[in-house]
Amino acid sequence: MKHRSIARRLLTLLAASALLLGISAATSAFASASTGTGWIRLAHLSPNTPAVDVYLYSFGNSNAEIVLHHVAYGTVSPYESVAAGDYSVAMRAAGASPTSQPVLSTSVTIKTGHAYTVAGMGPESGLRLQVLDDELTTPMGQARVRVIQASLKQQTVTVSFGSTVLASNLKFANVSSYQTVMPGTQTVTVSSAGGNVTSSATLLAGTVHTLVVLDGANGLEVVNLEDAAGSGQPPAGGAGTGFGGTAPHGPGSPAPWLAVIGAGSLLALTGGLRMRRQLHAGT
Repeated sequence: MKHRSIARRLLTLLAASALLLGISAATSAFASASTGTGWIRLAHLSPNTPAVDVYLYSFGNSNAEIVLHHVAYGTVSPYESVAAGDYSVAMRAAGASPTSQPVLSTSVTIKTGHAYTVAGMGPESGLRLQVLDDELTTPMGQARVRVIQASLKQQTVTVSFGSTVLASNLKFANVSSYQTVMPGTQTVTVSSAGGNVTSSATLLAGTVHTLVVLDGANGLEVVNLEDAAGSGQPPAGGAGTGFGGTAPHGPGSPAPWLAVIGAGSLLALTGGLRMRRQLHAGT
């Protein structure tokens, strides 16, 4: 009876240890998964500022997670998914050493399920990095759109989508709020002191867009950026390459830890039963 009691205690102890180990690992995995991911894109929207290199750093990490080299005016990167948390964005002259002092820097907190645009805005003499919150949802059957005024040649513009005025007398280096519009293909009209410029844009139901007014070689140009391809859907991003930096890694699946729990418990059970048979045979 004494041997049986010892075997029973060992069986309980082994099973409990394996279970606690599995639960601890699973808890860690679940905690990591709960941090979630968000999205960020980087833009150069300062007309008289030369090309730059743009870096994204996770808080407390000196190794850049995303690097964009030789970013010229008018360039907007695709969205890149990153772990939710605190980051800093640094802008250096194109080709400058990655360890050199940034020309500009700013911080951004990326929340789970949210998207952001960090853009170099304003004239070279007053250049700043601006963090924009990008919307990902629309009312059912509608589209959402805003305007970024990045033209220095025409410092005030009015932008319309069909008969809907999206931004009235929007000044250089300013951003309008998002506006709900009926989806479809309409003429985009940019009115300024230099005259009117028209183009065509298609806004599908459930999509979110940003229209960027730029200085082109032959006058104003309008770039239609898609912030979200479907209401509540994550924005389209790059291929996860980190733009030459370190590609972000999403939270892992809890399945391996569940396997650890099951395997550990099974190992403890079979080992305990074997020990019990051996002790019983020795009595």
